[in-house]
Amino acid sequence: MATPPLIFVLNGPNLNLLGSREPEIYGSDTLDDIADRLIEQAGELCVTLDIRQSNHEGHLIDWLHEAQARGAKAVILNPGGYSHTSVALHDAVKAIATPVIEVHLSNPEDRESFRHTDLVALAATRLIKGEGARGYSLALDAAARL
Repeated sequence: MATPPLIFVLNGPNLNLLGSREPEIYGSDTLDDIADRLIEQAGELCVTLDIRQSNHEGHLIDWLHEAQARGAKAVILNPGGYSHTSVALHDAVKAIATPVIEVHLSNPEDRESFRHTDLVALAATRLIKGEGARGYSLALDAAARL
């Protein structure tokens, strides 16, 4: 029996605080709530997930490299605030052949002006923003279809 395709789901800084952090912007779902729904959806899509979160930029970069090394079908990445500041994360996404779908719960363009530039999106395969927790589900559907 073939091994199901692997999809990494990587979450950046402060996403461990979902559910309590600015729910009027990010919603009331916790990261565990989102992960539970994704795991259920992954079963329906016949894919395997590796879900991680870190507040450290270097971890996210290492995990992107690992996704490629492990032959992941795709990466779903919510880089959080690093989207707007991290050339290194942009470069890591650009450096790997694995498709990266960037997700944002809110629409950064509807927020402060410093959030309007998204360095990671310039290298990502696709960007899903402003869909709340549903954005992760949309990203998983897209990743499974790649």
